Amino acid sequence: MNYKELKINLKKYINLNIKKSKKNYSLLDEAFSSEDLIKGIEVLLSKKITMGEITHSFEKEFSKYMNVNYALMTNSGSSANLLAAFALINPKKKNFLRRGDEFIIQSLCWSTSLWPMIQAGLKPKFIDVNFDSFNIDYNELTKVASKKTKAIMLVHVLGNSTNMSLVSKYCKHNKIYLIEDTCESLGSKYKNKFLGTFGDFGTYSFYYSHQITSGEGGMIVCNSKEDYHIINSMRAHGWDRGIVKNKKKLHTFNFINSGFNLRPTDIAAAIGLNQFRRLNHFKKVRAQNKEKIIKSLINSKKWNNQFKFFKQVKNLEPSWFGFPLIINNTNLNRKNKFLSYLRENGIETRPIISGNFMNQKSIELYKLNEKKQKFKNAQKIEDTGFFMGLHTQPIEDKMLAKITYHLLNINNF
Repeated sequence: MNYKELKINLKKYINLNIKKSKKNYSLLDEAFSSEDLIKGIEVLLSKKITMGEITHSFEKEFSKYMNVNYALMTNSGSSANLLAAFALINPKKKNFLRRGDEFIIQSLCWSTSLWPMIQAGLKPKFIDVNFDSFNIDYNELTKVASKKTKAIMLVHVLGNSTNMSLVSKYCKHNKIYLIEDTCESLGSKYKNKFLGTFGDFGTYSFYYSHQITSGEGGMIVCNSKEDYHIINSMRAHGWDRGIVKNKKKLHTFNFINSGFNLRPTDIAAAIGLNQFRRLNHFKKVRAQNKEKIIKSLINSKKWNNQFKFFKQVKNLEPSWFGFPLIINNTNLNRKNKFLSYLRENGIETRPIISGNFMNQKSIELYKLNEKKQKFKNAQKIEDTGFFMGLHTQPIEDKMLAKITYHLLNINNF
């Protein structure tokens, strides 16, 4: 059997396995096309599995699409955040931050938005979010920030954003480093500029349910050559391999910096690149699915404003990640039973990010909120909200009817 015949048979086998009857509504369904998986298999068959030319091709296409100077692929979005955090404190960086310097982060965040900054020796200062957008409010940011603030870890939640024009201007004026955790918002634009490209670093995730997926994987972008050389070296042990110097690539075992091993494989890069080329299509389908679900709910005879829907902020062209809902006060006491009911009926749900992160045991373990500061909007989002998936395949009428029926059953608890 030649490779052409093998590829045809692989496609048949893959399609046979992914086109099964859909009974459940997961956070993401049919994430990979047969072509995505074959791209990964081709790398396996080449026996050149580790990071190489395919990874570099992905990085090149990504930077061009995002209109940034540099993009560097990592083994996860969390690793991208780790590189960004440690780049800020790296002695090779001009005006690098010192241990104990303060950074601001929102209380509605993910574990690895927060911990890389703390692991880098920086001190967190938490801020509440806007209840309508789930993102930080610019006015609140200017109240919380002080002369001690040296960096901001900004999380773009579920494809939405804050006013990035004001935030980026504020950071530049006050010489505050800005990291944009865009792991949930790949493809979203604010005033026609991609989220993740306003600050010093932007990070992205290609985890399974995100806008595109390579199973695991991530990307970090920047515009400064100095920053790029730092993160490039730190991604792989702190050596200088791959850094262009005098138009020649260095291939010796020179360790010029501290480092990790955060490299992806060419398998993940091949799958991710193939998906990335369909990002605009995925973005369109997710938006259409979101509108279909909302329309189906509000047009039902059972609709009685049981939920509040997530809306995009002004000047945003969104690339939605999930479908969050806020339960109204009348039905709030039914939330736990209701979510159990949804899971029992094949509708997967999860908290909005991780809820108010101040409630996590790790915050208590590391004594990060000894003053017991309250964040009312983040807490309200945790108490009243949850989210479901938005798929990259058009939602079928039968599944849409199932979702509508079960969501509106909340009144029966």
